[in-house]
Amino acid sequence: MEKSKVYFTKQATPENVVKLYKALGVELKGKVAVKVHSGEEGNQNYLRPEFMKPMVEYVKGTVVECNTAYGGERNTTKKHLVTIKKHGWSDIFDFDLLDAEGPDISVPVRNGYHLKEDLLGKNIEKYDSMLVLSHFKGHPMGGYGGALKQLSIGCASSAGKAWIHSAGKCKNQHTLWLKLPPQDHFLESMADAASAVVDYFKGNIAYVNIMCNLSVDCDCCAVAENPCMQDIGILSSTDPVAIDQACIDLIKASNDPGRDHFMKRVESRNGTHTIDAAEKLGVGSKEYELIVITD
Repeated sequence: MEKSKVYFTKQATPENVVKLYKALGVELKGKVAVKVHSGEEGNQNYLRPEFMKPMVEYVKGTVVECNTAYGGERNTTKKHLVTIKKHGWSDIFDFDLLDAEGPDISVPVRNGYHLKEDLLGKNIEKYDSMLVLSHFKGHPMGGYGGALKQLSIGCASSAGKAWIHSAGKCKNQHTLWLKLPPQDHFLESMADAASAVVDYFKGNIAYVNIMCNLSVDCDCCAVAENPCMQDIGILSSTDPVAIDQACIDLIKASNDPGRDHFMKRVESRNGTHTIDAAEKLGVGSKEYELIVITD
């Protein structure tokens, strides 16, 4: 079986994001959604819209996001739109908050561990393809955040996020946190949701992971730890499992003094179980060929 191709360059620049996308040799069809992380108010590590601008313009995309399911400045449409404006996204891009208004749409999960459906903002129906533009970093619950997190938690509506976090038991963000499921059930539910979004776009999807500002905390944290490692680079693939596995492998292979601190976060949450679970669902393969792109 042919290994998935993952392209890599060491310089994390806006221009190299485009270069790594071009290396895939794919053309996203029709109206393109570009999934980003808008950044929680107070977070210092999220990637700014200026950094994403060349890539979004290249695919003529619309930047998309969804509301959160925890307290903060992005858990309601009204607050999230203010944050999006404050962070500069809506000044630079066409921006679509997918679950700004209900009702959500339900898309099926085939042979899921815990979920039979994934809940997405109804505006996703406007789009023919998606570029998943991920800031790779740590995460306080998932251990790490990359392409699989953007597909699952990232693309889910507020109710969908609660559904994933509760492993299919709760759709209300306000009652979600009263009783969380076992950690591996949450991680497997992320894999379930990621598989549903991959199926939804029927192959019209591509992934770019940007390994910079490598904090153990996510861009969803209003109070986040500063980066503990030097930037590693940019990766691209048409396989979300392979690209996330490659990022983890690059962290492990690094001699950066912050490596162990970063991996402690990943391992303490059993974070790579999401990758394993997604592979078993057929989302992608952990077997990959890393192709280095030089300037």
